[in-house]
Amino acid sequence: MAALKMEDKSWVIKVNEDVSKLSEITGAEKRNWELHSIYKLPACVTDLNKNAYKPRAISFGPYHYGDPKLYPMEAHKHRALLHFLKKSRKPLDFYVCELNSVVRYLKDAYDSLDDKWEHDSEAFVQLMIRDGCFMLEVLRACSPNDSDGQATRAEDEGYAENDPIFSNHGKLYMMPYIKRDMLMLENQLPMLLLNKLLSPDEQAMNDEDEYINRLILQFSFPSTPHKRLGRCKHVLDAYRKSLLWEDPDIPKFETRPYIGFSVGGDDIVPSAAQLHEAGIVIQRNTTGSLTDISFSHGILRLPQIVVDDTSEPVFLNLIAFERFHVDAGNEVTSYISFMDDIIDNAKDVSLLHSREIIHNAIGSDKAVAQLFNSLSKDITLDPESHLIVVRKRANQYSKRHWNQWRANLIHNYFTSPWAILSVIAAIFLFGLTIVQTVYTIGQYYQS
Repeated sequence: MAALKMEDKSWVIKVNEDVSKLSEITGAEKRNWELHSIYKLPACVTDLNKNAYKPRAISFGPYHYGDPKLYPMEAHKHRALLHFLKKSRKPLDFYVCELNSVVRYLKDAYDSLDDKWEHDSEAFVQLMIRDGCFMLEVLRACSPNDSDGQATRAEDEGYAENDPIFSNHGKLYMMPYIKRDMLMLENQLPMLLLNKLLSPDEQAMNDEDEYINRLILQFSFPSTPHKRLGRCKHVLDAYRKSLLWEDPDIPKFETRPYIGFSVGGDDIVPSAAQLHEAGIVIQRNTTGSLTDISFSHGILRLPQIVVDDTSEPVFLNLIAFERFHVDAGNEVTSYISFMDDIIDNAKDVSLLHSREIIHNAIGSDKAVAQLFNSLSKDITLDPESHLIVVRKRANQYSKRHWNQWRANLIHNYFTSPWAILSVIAAIFLFGLTIVQTVYTIGQYYQS
């Protein structure tokens, strides 16, 4: 055996030392992973759709800071910081001190920080204050007043009436871009930061977690009643929880497996049109939650969803968050996988639209079908998801002999109004033939 080189020996020694300290290393890694909630996405994810994960108008946090395309927004951030400090009646030093006490936790929220931010805590705190104050100013500006339910006016907040961001014009034309960028996984700010930037009066008067959650929901879903979401990691996490939230006062139809029912496998649920042909009724659920998908007694219940130009990047970032954050869950991913199964083409989208499941705000039904088919690339359904049961029960129902015969009849003879008229005419003529035959036989026996 050839003698080991010096560098090889040092590597062997290092590995052996790490093995002896493996339990200690594992514990440290576990603690770090538990703190991470904002992730730098690898190329294997972003290469599928590069534009879906990159902010277009503004950067929040360190990952996209310094991008020349986003630099023009830095001046607006500085202006928002000044207005924030004036309204808070606290000096900047107060917030610097507040964040210095938790700077390690704020850094640990990011799974991949450049050395610049790791070693320069002062620059990192400056970035957090500037971006966090701007985000809070945006959320507050778009939240309705308690008195009239209208969004706060720029003049009431101290901004000029022609402010490029906070005026009515800015809210109409710029806020949609900011909202989209606030839902990028790589563009998140820790919720701890936003809580620390709240004034002491706000913290005393409000449940700080729910106060910020309410601002996020009013910004994202202006007409939706407030929901208690609990503690969230960041804006994207709060947005996700709002999609999964269920009102406990609204009854929910549950899908329970049969006795001896095998849960698992790779059953693919038929398309919406095929389910309809097999006699399955598709209805909108009562809760609106993406988790409330059930099949019972021939009825498939689905949540209502609005599909618009932001749906693709938002869902891709929600899926990415569930993929990389271990404790997030997989409800959104499972929902997208299920919708991809029941949507094959424009015909399926048209059917779901007629049932008030899909509100199409992007144009053609074909575009919506292509959207759901593209969202499901490289994702798999969790084998422990309750949707496995829904798939299997829908498959069993559609494969019953009567339902298969009914589906074949509809598919072959009721595909168009002319085909339906032809079948009715044929049945009518067949009936007349039988009547004529019976009449002729009767006449024969009477004679």
